Amino acid sequence: MANRSIQSTGAYLPLLRFERKAARAELSWAGLGGNGKGRRAVAGWDEDALTQAVEAAREALAPAQGPVARVVFASTSAAFSDRSQSVLLSEALNLPRDAETVDLANCRRSAVSALLRALRGPEGVELIAAGEKRATQPGSAANLNWGDGAGAVVVGDGPGIARLRGAGRVNLDLLDSYTSVARGLPYAAEERFTRDVMLSEALIPAAKAALAEAGLQGADVALAVVPEPVSGLYAAAARKLGLSAPNLIERLGAEAGELGTAAPLFGLALALEQAQPGQIVLLAGCGNGCDVLLLEVTGSTDRRPAHQALAEGAALTSYSRLLSLTGGIDLDWGPRAEVNQKVSASVLARHGREMHGFVGGRDQGGNVQFPKTPMPVNPGLDEPGAYQDVILRDEPARVVSITADRLNFTPDPPFHFGLVQFENGARVVMEHCDVEGGAQQVGAPLRMRFRIKAIDRQRQFRSYFWKAAPLARPQLAAKE
Repeated sequence: MANRSIQSTGAYLPLLRFERKAARAELSWAGLGGNGKGRRAVAGWDEDALTQAVEAAREALAPAQGPVARVVFASTSAAFSDRSQSVLLSEALNLPRDAETVDLANCRRSAVSALLRALRGPEGVELIAAGEKRATQPGSAANLNWGDGAGAVVVGDGPGIARLRGAGRVNLDLLDSYTSVARGLPYAAEERFTRDVMLSEALIPAAKAALAEAGLQGADVALAVVPEPVSGLYAAAARKLGLSAPNLIERLGAEAGELGTAAPLFGLALALEQAQPGQIVLLAGCGNGCDVLLLEVTGSTDRRPAHQALAEGAALTSYSRLLSLTGGIDLDWGPRAEVNQKVSASVLARHGREMHGFVGGRDQGGNVQFPKTPMPVNPGLDEPGAYQDVILRDEPARVVSITADRLNFTPDPPFHFGLVQFENGARVVMEHCDVEGGAQQVGAPLRMRFRIKAIDRQRQFRSYFWKAAPLARPQLAAKE
């Protein structure tokens, strides 16, 4: 087996967390709304599978890494079917332009399959990022139980924080849930049938194969990360496999929802943030079969992005706002929303990489600006600029001014914008995001977040850029 290991993990959840009890209260007249327990993570209008994957990947790449050789993006809800999301992910992170890029879709276990391949694959640093923002029918179980979010993992050569001990795989065209291109919304099979078939024909055989390859017993597993497309799946599997390990996906489902392709990577981050060296983690990917990996923890980390993501957020109690953000209702925003926001392919070709990567420039006089202009904005220079690239994405920044505007159209009013001062001297007029409650004060610290800049409603094309967000997020109250 190749001397490969997991080097680091990352996780991301959007700011908003919908309180399921609000849906139960709203839909009780129809006998819908579920049990009203817990929360689900809700992406903002300017977030999608890609933007969330970028944020998780930033966390995974935060520890020092070598040059990234391969970039994998996995999702069942990518916004484009003919535009590489892994290329956009690579551009947003300023990764080498010759890195191998791969997009995986159409299967919820694809991120785990990619992780297995990376751990047994060729040399070089590989980034695997998964994100989801899946469309659901209002009032359905999926609408309340599925959440938005992302996870990421970096695999490299040599020692890291976990290594592969064994793996098993079973492919099975089980229609526990499927989404057709024509319908666009998920359709679920009967739960008992799904549980019985997935258990007997996929999860149990794959787990037994992994345990046999690793030379381990079920009792040797300390932590489990097993997505549950139907309730009770892990409990039934644990009884048959002799597992007593807690399933960390249960906490994720209660506090953020079922994250689809991203769930195993997010759960893996949770596990490796709390596991001790020598412990065994069982990781499963479920969807059209199962991949099961047994990972031995070989190192510890003091970084806890997954635990932090679960602890932070802002409560959302408006069911109508949830429906608007998730596409369940189409509000009439009036003539303000009719502006044509078409993006030219030539503009993207010339400036897309610097826009996606937030690459500014330092001129001959040392002044940093964004964007680069033919003539520098520095009044002390009177000749064309010769810029040195400066990445502003991770540069400390503060609020200079901020305005909450209800005249400009935004799908989630108000529209926040203002002047941002970067520590290296750059000043940029930017949109703000994740502003819940009152606007930030002048001087408040900021961090940049990769977001949708605009959506061209006529052609359903979206463009991306960075927005300024509060550096710290509020702490969520303990769930009921």
